[in-house]
Amino acid sequence: MTTVSPVREAEAPAVPARQKRRLPPKVLIGRIGIHVMLLALAVIYIFPFVVSVASSLKTNAEATQQPLRLIPETLTFAAYERLFTDVPLMKWTFNSALVTICVTLGRVFLGSLAGYALSRLQWRGRAFIFAGIIAVMAVPSVVLLIPRFLILYQLGIYDSYIGMIVPIIVDATTIFIMKNFFESIPESVEEAARIDGAGVFRTFWSVVLPMARPALITVFILSFQGSWNEFAHFIVSRQDPDLHTLTTGVATLVSGQLGSGNQYPIQLAAAVLMTIPVAILFFIFQRHIMSTAEGAEKG
Repeated sequence: MTTVSPVREAEAPAVPARQKRRLPPKVLIGRIGIHVMLLALAVIYIFPFVVSVASSLKTNAEATQQPLRLIPETLTFAAYERLFTDVPLMKWTFNSALVTICVTLGRVFLGSLAGYALSRLQWRGRAFIFAGIIAVMAVPSVVLLIPRFLILYQLGIYDSYIGMIVPIIVDATTIFIMKNFFESIPESVEEAARIDGAGVFRTFWSVVLPMARPALITVFILSFQGSWNEFAHFIVSRQDPDLHTLTTGVATLVSGQLGSGNQYPIQLAAAVLMTIPVAILFFIFQRHIMSTAEGAEKG
């Protein structure tokens, strides 16, 4: 009696390993060329900052004689020590922080309100107002310095925190960004909120604004950076040394008030410290800035 051998299950054919697709020589050379060019541009862009950091760790004589040397012969933190002893750095930092926080929050909130009103609300003269905002963006800020000084002086808020904050608390660029982002959000979302009985501000605050988070983060960073690095406005809006910000305070170091010599190390040390808050903020929210358009589509 013949025994029937058990049927072997069919073995699945082995899946060949994926082979890396070889790029044509022309494409490969083109990509290498693009990466080399980007690397060169990055080095050119970063090199001045590296020189600043290196020179801030040099002596005054070495910084003058060998300003481009990246490795100091004599490593010293004397410039940073002098910033906290001979210079009212903490006072300048407090003034900069106070103005920057007020201006940044004001620009984000007021810019969002204005952008929503221009993108969603129907009212007479909306196109004219938006055209005026675009026109303001095209005007160089230097042209407005003298009129701004005259207005501040006539209003009696010159040489005060109010005079330093109020004129720059609204920004045309912020309004422009928020308006374009709000227009990318479907109106059906707001219609559903209105059916549920929500008013205009409730719809804006509870429904639309949370969806605009990527744009808000972008505007927040741009406003923080702009107000933190603002210089021209603080020159014409104040005169009291107690109201110096970091930008105007560092500018006074160039005048040689701390002694003879060019004082390169202490000036560059102050500049390096100024970049830290903006750099930290940018690296934390970098991904959110890059996904601004994506955030509107998800909404």
